[in-house]
Amino acid sequence: LIDGLDEEYYKKFYLHYNFPPYSVGETGRMGAPGRRELGHGSLAERALSYVLPSIEDFPYTVRLVSEITESNGSSSQASICGGSLALMHAGVPIKEHVAGIAMGLIKKGDDYVVLTDIMGLEDHLGDMDFKVAGTKTGITALQMDMKIAGISEDIMRIALKQALDARLQILTLMNSTIQNTNELAPTVPRIHQMVIPKDKIAVLIGPGGKNIKGIIEATGATIDIEDDGRVAIFCQGLDVLERTITLVNGYVKDVEVGEVYTGKVVNIAKFGAFMEILPGKEGLLHVSEISLERVANVEDVLKVGDTFEVKVISTENGKVSLSRKKLLQEMAAE
Repeated sequence: LIDGLDEEYYKKFYLHYNFPPYSVGETGRMGAPGRRELGHGSLAERALSYVLPSIEDFPYTVRLVSEITESNGSSSQASICGGSLALMHAGVPIKEHVAGIAMGLIKKGDDYVVLTDIMGLEDHLGDMDFKVAGTKTGITALQMDMKIAGISEDIMRIALKQALDARLQILTLMNSTIQNTNELAPTVPRIHQMVIPKDKIAVLIGPGGKNIKGIIEATGATIDIEDDGRVAIFCQGLDVLERTITLVNGYVKDVEVGEVYTGKVVNIAKFGAFMEILPGKEGLLHVSEISLERVANVEDVLKVGDTFEVKVISTENGKVSLSRKKLLQEMAAE
C-alpha cells in the first residue's frame, strides 16, 4: 500500500535504493531517504518494471533492495544491472535482462566528445549526465541532466548509439553469468492459483468446511476460494505445495478411465478389495485384477492399509473398477 500525497494505491513491485554517506567516503546521518535516493530508486524501478511478469503469471509482491557500498560512477545504473541479476537468481520469471549505462559530454564551442560510462569527476566537470537503461531490443528508462542550454540531434544520436553498444556489451556479460530458469528455490514461499468448476466449490469446502479444513490441517497451507472458482494456495516450500494441489484435485477432479492413481486398501471382501484412490472416492479392485497369477484368497496378498498404483478400467453406472494386473502387464511388455 502506497500512502503518499496522492490517492492511496497498491504496487506489486518496488525497489529500495540506499546510498549511505560512507559509499563516497563521507560521514553523515543515515535516516529517511532523500530526494536523490528516491529519484534514483524510482529510475531503477521503472527500468526493471517492464520485464516483470504479470500478476496472473507471478502473483508475488517483489521487493528489491540495492545497497550502494562504494560509488564513483552511476550507482543507479549499477542498481539496474544488479537488480536484474538478483531477480533472475531468485527465480522471478522476468522476460530478459536489463542493463543501464551513464553517458557524459564534454563540449566547448562546436567541439564535443561523448563519453561512455562516466565516473564521478566526469559527471562533476562534464556538461551532461545521460542515463540509458534497457534490454537488447529496446529502452525501458531514460534520464538526462544537463549543465548547458541544450544539445543537438547529432549529439543525441551519438549518445544513444554509444549507449546501445555499451548496453549490449554489458548484457552479453550478464547473460553469460546467469540466465532465467524460471525456477524458484525450493525454500521460497509458494503462491499457486488454479481454477476449479463452480459446481465443485461446495465439494471442496465440504459440510461445515470439513474438507478444506482437513487439507489446511494436513499441509499447513492457506487456501482462499473465490466464488468464480479461483483457488489460491499459499504455503512454505515446493513439497507442501505439491501435496496441497494433490489433495485439492482429489476433491474436484473426476475419476477418468485410463488414469493411474495411487490407491489405499480400505476394505477387503471375498470378491476383491475396495481402494480409496482420491479423497472420498473409492473403487473396486476385483480379485481377478489383483495379480498376473490367479488369486484364490484376497487376504493372502492384500491387507487394509496397503498402498500401490492401480489403473481405472471402468466407471460404468458410477461404479469405479480398478486393475493392478493391467499395470503389471504394461510393465512386462516394456
